[in-house]
Amino acid sequence: MRLTSFTDFGLRILMRMAGSPERSFSTAELAEDFALSRHHVMKIVQRLARARIVETRRGGGGGVRLARPAGTIRLGEVVRLLEDGHALVECLSPGGGACVIDGRCRLKARLSRAEAAFLADLDASTLEDVAVTAP
Repeated sequence: MRLTSFTDFGLRILMRMAGSPERSFSTAELAEDFALSRHHVMKIVQRLARARIVETRRGGGGGVRLARPAGTIRLGEVVRLLEDGHALVECLSPGGGACVIDGRCRLKARLSRAEAAFLADLDASTLEDVAVTAP
């Protein structure tokens, strides 16, 4: 399995925030920490905020922080959210793609089970389990 860089950095940002749950982070700070554009960080934060995983505040003293305790945020939940719209393979996407061997394929069900097992394993861990503090 390979996660998109969007998900990879989303997880890293959340791990960083979980390591210092008492404070807010600016998108500029997170962008600098992970050598990303501020725009990319903002897109990740917006997706996480819509799902109520993080909360944002504008202005002085604002920023982004976890919306709930890290121990209640399952890694599988985050991966499902950030990978939404990115099927493991085309035939597992909504509508099933345009595979010429669909209906005769014996790989699709195995890949679907493997993906489910991967996400189930991530569901066994929380953000608190993988929190990272600043160097």
